[in-house]
Amino acid sequence: MGSGELHFLDLCEVGRRIQRRQLSSLEVTRALISRIERLDVRLKSYATRTFELAVTQANEADGEIARGKVRGPLHGVPIAVKDLCNTKGIPTAAGMAIHKDYRPDEDATVVARLRDAGAVLLGKLQMTEGAFGQHHPSIDPPINPWSAAHWTGVSSSGSGVATAAGLCFGSLGTDTLGSIRFPSSMNGLTGLKPSWGRVSRAGIFALAPSLDHVGPMTRSAADAAAMLGVIAGPDPLDPTAVRTAVPDYLGIIEEGVRGLRIGIDRRLISDGADADMGHVSEEAASVLSRLGGRLEEVSFPSPDDVVRDAIPLCGVEVAVAHEATYPSRAAEYGPLLMGLLEAGRAIDGQAMAKILLRREAFRGRLNALFQDVDLLIVPAMNRAAPKSEEMTPARRTSAGTEARLRFTAPFNMTGHPTLTLPGGKTADGLPVGFQIVGRGMEEAVILRAGRAFQQATDWHTRRPALT
Repeated sequence: MGSGELHFLDLCEVGRRIQRRQLSSLEVTRALISRIERLDVRLKSYATRTFELAVTQANEADGEIARGKVRGPLHGVPIAVKDLCNTKGIPTAAGMAIHKDYRPDEDATVVARLRDAGAVLLGKLQMTEGAFGQHHPSIDPPINPWSAAHWTGVSSSGSGVATAAGLCFGSLGTDTLGSIRFPSSMNGLTGLKPSWGRVSRAGIFALAPSLDHVGPMTRSAADAAAMLGVIAGPDPLDPTAVRTAVPDYLGIIEEGVRGLRIGIDRRLISDGADADMGHVSEEAASVLSRLGGRLEEVSFPSPDDVVRDAIPLCGVEVAVAHEATYPSRAAEYGPLLMGLLEAGRAIDGQAMAKILLRREAFRGRLNALFQDVDLLIVPAMNRAAPKSEEMTPARRTSAGTEARLRFTAPFNMTGHPTLTLPGGKTADGLPVGFQIVGRGMEEAVILRAGRAFQQATDWHTRRPALT
């Protein structure tokens, strides 16, 4: 196989070939390094490249595999992580000018688990400032590989671009209000926002801790399952990490959807999403129904309050996360994150209590809905493929932000898991995504549904044309 054919292999497939010694990890790693050097000058997805480390890790992986020691499906596979994951001795800036020289003393738990699984680290991926909604003015934002004129999604912008462009086989992103799901939809990826607490946040730069989720961004549901199986699980360094056993996600991913109750609220979709998003969600539900799922009309609890509350709650928690540097170093912050911090610092205790009470009430109503269904189908965003110029802070309004968060923020507020998959395209040929939402801690079920959908369709196999 020529090196030009390697970069778009699924993570699981390239792992199998490496572990069977049909390919070497070093060969694959060098092919991706060459591709990054050629394409990322334009795409700007990497904040830091760790090529010397990657070559060392690839050589180690090849040696272990030759001796019969295979650590699992990620062994020898080149991946990358969002630049808010601590990496020992490697810059971890979290998209912030303040932290551009910060080199952690230890790896984040998820990075350590990827390393222990034998994955090869190509580098750290670019992101918005502090994981909020805009890149710091000193940073050149990543470019959507499908169309330079279109939005990449935030805040895991580099993760979305690098994974879609074949500059890594999978990546880690984080999601506080939609930051795995927006770039997954915009870049044609399969992105998993796990349940809150399923994956440790130890060593992850916080935006809003009670809303933050760490998860994989990949090119298939099986690849997401492989990565989740490595990073999930309890962690003594994170007391909020759930102690329940981690399922064998890959081992049960072929069980399909027969008999599963799949809920869809057509009014929620038609009221909040454009025609492309609505069509893709309807088609996804139809495909899963043909595969044996039981499609059921449901009435989704009104998300209006929790969507409206998500930004102020985020602001309060961001103010806590940044208290060591804000307002003492306010001049080094970009305008959007500074605005969020100021808003968060201004919220009083009574207003905060009301937000938390409304959050718990919504969580209860959503849990009640999941007594009647096993899965929900909802759009990934309100609009398919907006242009970058339409997403600038100068063009944003409160109503527009709430509309964009309508299908994402509710599941950060409740902590339910969601899987975003490509399910169609716009008239311009750009990818359009939808979400499969599950009960808390039931990532295995949404991954099964995602796998079944991707076995019946080919949307996840389509790639941007890059030369």
